Amino acid sequence: MNKTTSTLLAPIFSIAVSIFIVTLAVKFTLGFRPLYYYDVNHLNIAESSGIDKNTIIKNYNILIDYTQKPSIKKLSMPDFTMSKEGEIHFVEVKKLFTNIDYLFYISTVISAIAVFIGFKSKNFVFLKRSATNLIVMPILLIIPFAINFNKSFTVFHKLFFSNDYWEFDPVKDPIINVLPEDFFFHCALLILGFIVVSCIILFLLYRLSIKKGSTHNKA
Repeated sequence: MNKTTSTLLAPIFSIAVSIFIVTLAVKFTLGFRPLYYYDVNHLNIAESSGIDKNTIIKNYNILIDYTQKPSIKKLSMPDFTMSKEGEIHFVEVKKLFTNIDYLFYISTVISAIAVFIGFKSKNFVFLKRSATNLIVMPILLIIPFAINFNKSFTVFHKLFFSNDYWEFDPVKDPIINVLPEDFFFHCALLILGFIVVSCIILFLLYRLSIKKGSTHNKA
């Protein structure tokens, strides 16, 4: 495949790589349980909820396993009661993460094809475009997050959920007492940090490909 064709495909490849990075960042953050373990202490979750640390972590792990594993069909946290609305919300959360998984798998395949074609054509311009695409997201999100994370958090839920079941009643769904908003803020920061680091790596890889291409042409 020549460079012209590769360049024409670059927009599609850059979108695929961008989706791959974003979904990978989300999956990494969801699976990075040490962040929550740290916040249990840092945010004094056990003290504020009146529930011991081991119980909190045990039930959190059950919740994360439920969202991550297709084989687990029903959420059952032994130490927390759950309303019908709360159960429906977690079903919707699981579906959201399942859709993210689908996007991740599809974008992984297309990104792999992009890399293969890049090596064949010696054209990695899609890496530069991907980095450019991705750097816009942190810039757009950091400002509203910094100004009012609570408002941003609310807007996020209204965009992705068609009901208000995410507005838990602490009496009916006490799990919300051990999932403070600050924890979700830290999750957002981790996702954005992952994306920023990925942008830097993509740009450096692009620069390296240019340098190698120049060396090869001189030879």
